[in-house]
Amino acid sequence: MNRTQHREPLRVALIGASGRMGREIEGLAAGQGVEILLRYDAQNPPPGRLTDVSIDVAIDFTLPDVVLGNIERVLDWGVPMVVGTTGWLDALPDVKQLIEATGGRLIWASNFSVGVQTFFRIVHRAAELINEIPGYDVALHEEHHIRKADSPSGTARSLAEILLSQIDRKRQTLVETLHDRIDPAALHVTSRRVGATPGTHIITIDSEADTIELAHRARNRSGFALGALVAARWIVQAEPGLYCFDEVFEDILKRNEQKELS
Repeated sequence: MNRTQHREPLRVALIGASGRMGREIEGLAAGQGVEILLRYDAQNPPPGRLTDVSIDVAIDFTLPDVVLGNIERVLDWGVPMVVGTTGWLDALPDVKQLIEATGGRLIWASNFSVGVQTFFRIVHRAAELINEIPGYDVALHEEHHIRKADSPSGTARSLAEILLSQIDRKRQTLVETLHDRIDPAALHVTSRRVGATPGTHIITIDSEADTIELAHRARNRSGFALGALVAARWIVQAEPGLYCFDEVFEDILKRNEQKELS
């Protein structure tokens, strides 16, 4: 899947540079062998064509209403892309067609944190177990800062997909406020926006006898930023195509396992 090792430093165009995630990536870049050569934001959007500069990859942490235009521009540049913006995945089939037409490379994720990727796998296994044990119900809650643009979060949507795929008695999600009894087949997904919370996701597994809680709480944004930089280094070596960070994480685990065996 991957090409030859890329040279140092990795030259990056950062789209959303003035935002919280952009600043976090900027702070980690030098220590990860990354040089931010181009910086774009709402006041200075990415141009339709690059001139006088060569970059290896673009990273986008912007907003759902501008990210699709950014993807089109970067693919026109002929540059691979990492997209950490959430709230646009309804357009994923269109983006896939665009990538196939242009021979581009793009990697997306609802969450680039390695810790969250680990959490996804823990929840997957727990859901497999709960599916075999009657009497347990399950719900999902997420909390984020008041500036977050989408609700439920992309990470919560990914977790809901995992739960629905593994628990036969849950067949759809319910994200609205309840004013009546819930359908037992519904997975209730709730959200709260408060203060500066970087991100909390809690799975509650409940029965008459006991309660099990699985939780991931981000302390800051460094885990998301570091994962995006890992993805950037990975995608410049990848074959053309559309990738999810889940594939990157699995590839990293596989390579680490091979190193241990060699």
